[in-house]
Amino acid sequence: MTGAYYPEISAAGVQCRAAASALRGQAVLSVLATAVNPALPRADMVDGIPVRRVTVNVSSRASKAAATVRMVRELLQSARSCDIIHLHGFSQKNVPVSIVARLLGKHLVLTLHTSGQDEPDVVKRQGALAYWAFRSADLVLSVSHDLKARWCDAHLPADRIRVAPNGIDTERFRPADPAERAALRRALGWPATEPVVLFVGFFSRDKRPDLLFRAWRRLGADGIRPRLAFVGAKRSSYYEIDQALADRIARDAADLGRAGDVIWIEPTTDVERCFRAADAFVLPSVREAHPLALLEAMACGLPCAATRIAGATDVLITDGQNGRLFPADDEAAAAEALRDILTNEARALAMGARARETVLERYDIRRTADEWLSAYQTVMQT
Repeated sequence: MTGAYYPEISAAGVQCRAAASALRGQAVLSVLATAVNPALPRADMVDGIPVRRVTVNVSSRASKAAATVRMVRELLQSARSCDIIHLHGFSQKNVPVSIVARLLGKHLVLTLHTSGQDEPDVVKRQGALAYWAFRSADLVLSVSHDLKARWCDAHLPADRIRVAPNGIDTERFRPADPAERAALRRALGWPATEPVVLFVGFFSRDKRPDLLFRAWRRLGADGIRPRLAFVGAKRSSYYEIDQALADRIARDAADLGRAGDVIWIEPTTDVERCFRAADAFVLPSVREAHPLALLEAMACGLPCAATRIAGATDVLITDGQNGRLFPADDEAAAAEALRDILTNEARALAMGARARETVLERYDIRRTADEWLSAYQTVMQT
């Protein structure tokens, strides 16, 4: 169970789809997800896996209440033929799902995905019932050591939580050879030779796309003129997205006379094309657990620069070895990291190659799938 599933985009949904493919033949899977697009079919098949969707308008309390009822109904129907309910992230759905799991005697696995959301202190503020649901899983998987530490710091049972990092399909996300890269850039309408710096993520204040823009703007004073490509949702009813961020970036780029140097790309299910065509990737976020976009960029052999976030990005990147790290909200340091990548081709290529090696060694989706399968086997034995 997840908050979004293909073709809608969320980190948890992307992980579920990739892991489901890796688990084919080892577990029988089905998906129940919420959806914000009412045009998507309620019942669907994605990659040979049955998917059922419950449409919800997240800005309407009435719609959310009705969606909860429909979700419980769908769950009651589906649960008859399942052994385990694997719930991704913490939201309002966790309470009814946990109640149904307990009433039907189903094993419950919970994956913690999001810093600032899937944490004991945050959930506890939502009330006793929410905190009960958070604690009720038979086994908890955390995508990061930091989220696991927060669970343990809350004096929750340490033997009920394991780290299962996000994983990447390293065939889908792989470096492009020169011919592939040239073809991808033509298809995307990107310049053949000018460097392109990439951002992937929705436009929220925590993701800091505006900080990246300001850092990129500084490079122009040094005569370094890369294009800047933003991939992600700029306008949505989703509560974290701030439309003003994209509007301000567009306005400021126009004021600089560089509107044409900023590329806007809507959320896409084939985002690997952008990673494989770009020259550098930047993650300017101030809040992450185990950032999937950064892992995807690293898997594609891109030299990456990211905010240093304890237990998140500093677990993935060793500064100067397989990427660059800069302090949170430090515009000048972000610009310097980008400058280093864009002006030293040999160093950038070496960092990108080591970044891919990091993913191959530690974050292949098959490792994640093995962790999930081990969790399922563990709860089935209890």
